[in-house]
Amino acid sequence: MTPKKKISKLIKKPLTQKKGIMKDMEPKPQEKLVALPKGNLKEVRLVRGMKDIMPEDEKYWRHIYRTAESLADTAYFERIETPIMEYTPIFSRAVGENTDIVEKEMFSFTDRGGDDVTLRPEGTAGVVRAYVEHGMINRPQPVKLWYFGPFFRYDRPQSGRQRQFYQFGCEVIGDSHPVIDAQMIAMASEFFKRLGLPVTLQVNSIGDKESRVAYGRALMDFLKPHRHKIDKELLEHYKKTPLRLLDVKDEELQLILDNAPQIVDYLTPQANQHFVKVLEHLDELDVSYQLNSKIVRGLDYYSHTTFEVMPDGADKKLHALGGGGRYDKLVELFGGREDIGACGFALGIERIITLMKEMNLPVPERKPPEVFLAQLGDKARQKAIKILHELQRAGFHVAETFSKEALKSQMEIANRLHVTFTLIIGQKEMIDDTVLIRDMENGIQEVVDSRKIVAELRKRIGGTNGEHH
Repeated sequence: MTPKKKISKLIKKPLTQKKGIMKDMEPKPQEKLVALPKGNLKEVRLVRGMKDIMPEDEKYWRHIYRTAESLADTAYFERIETPIMEYTPIFSRAVGENTDIVEKEMFSFTDRGGDDVTLRPEGTAGVVRAYVEHGMINRPQPVKLWYFGPFFRYDRPQSGRQRQFYQFGCEVIGDSHPVIDAQMIAMASEFFKRLGLPVTLQVNSIGDKESRVAYGRALMDFLKPHRHKIDKELLEHYKKTPLRLLDVKDEELQLILDNAPQIVDYLTPQANQHFVKVLEHLDELDVSYQLNSKIVRGLDYYSHTTFEVMPDGADKKLHALGGGGRYDKLVELFGGREDIGACGFALGIERIITLMKEMNLPVPERKPPEVFLAQLGDKARQKAIKILHELQRAGFHVAETFSKEALKSQMEIANRLHVTFTLIIGQKEMIDDTVLIRDMENGIQEVVDSRKIVAELRKRIGGTNGEHH
């Protein structure tokens, strides 16, 4: 299997697998290999770094997804789904071959056909690949896309950071105007407002290539007197990409960099004008933000605007809830036109849920059933199944326990579920082709023709709220 010609520019040179990738794919010293039993699977446990999403947490996922979907819909973004597995160069070249993601964190392997493939560690590269491969340049520009799904990084598992994690992301491709940057930052801000989470938006510009080269030299010059305090391998590793030193999680290094020159002082006139316009638009949109010269995002494809979303009052030890920025050269890397600008963001769902729990934020509960359907006897059960489907098609939320025989146990469950009405079908109801409706609040019971049960419930439940049509 070979990739399509449209992305040939990206993968034309052979992939060279770095030792660091496979080394970090091996179990860490503290991790033990799980020996799978040959017989039953009673000793098998969850894969390290993965997490089950249990029913009691589903309300958070449902609420966040619906908030993301509503936000994207109102901004007229279209949903895109890219595969969770892509050719490895899609990420190694786009994200950067000497980034931590590519060197240490990607789940990469050679498939049975001999192709180098990777479980996606982030969303932007795959979306841009799809934009180019499917000729989306021929659509009205810019193209606005959003996604919500799982991603994979071989990282040390900890609170809010799993090896399989979910992100909500938005990308605007096909426009370089600074108002797009401001709109994306404002959109991320609005998402957290709708969730009720107080956050701080930290904004920076890393400028164009000329700006970054000039600043890189200034940064390395600044660090010369401090070289004896900094790990030599670290300096050598980031010699070609010195801006990434600003993103390294090393407290001593960051203390030194607190006094480093700021990149905004090295922006070219064009890059500076772009950033000023972004900030002006943010002010017009009444979006609160902080300038932070250390926000560089650590991926090769970023240029100009970068930003991160931090929980309010967060210290340096807390992780960002998400971030994004502009990436004007990525479309060209995939074989598209060189003048196609783009901007986007991605937000980490697990970290958001953790914060929502810590703050005890209210989350809409799943709508309880309105009706419980009880039956007594085999023939009544058959009729109840038919009525159940009729009610579900009409839009009612119906609960039942058809596997239980005793009416008493069924009514106990109906009480625990706090349903409004219970429908009872027994031997007499079978003979008369009726259904007994019991109001669970006052205990009043009424016999209704079974053919009119949907209309009767609409009158009693849906007549005022208009939910059932």
